[in-house]
Amino acid sequence: MTKKKDESELKKSGKKRFQIDYRQVEVLSSLMCSISEIAAVLGCCKDTLTADLEFKEHLEIGREKGKASLRRIQFKLAEKNANMAIWLGKQILGQSDHLEITAKDMPNIQILSNVPKIEEKKEVIDIDELGKKGL
Repeated sequence: MTKKKDESELKKSGKKRFQIDYRQVEVLSSLMCSISEIAAVLGCCKDTLTADLEFKEHLEIGREKGKASLRRIQFKLAEKNANMAIWLGKQILGQSDHLEITAKDMPNIQILSNVPKIEEKKEVIDIDELGKKGL
């Protein structure tokens, strides 16, 4: 009987395991908080969270919920804001601004040049003269 008490006492000794509030993890990750920020709010170290497999699942769920929430807000804003509607169209539907210019749309342009031509001045150098000058 003494042996069983010793074993149960050994199991209870040591540092108490930190209980992660997974609901809070989802809420914070939906706001796109970093793991360091989530750890600070929960009151544990970052390593405690990253070592927990269930934490990673709830982190991902929260991030995806945050993206969906942001998208919902953007769509609602697009109903009243043309710029947001255009931006969403470009991002989601692959729309883009295309400016097509055809020859008939172009004005007739004449290029006139009033710049006089520069004549090249050529100098004839006598090699014998250079030799006499010591060059």
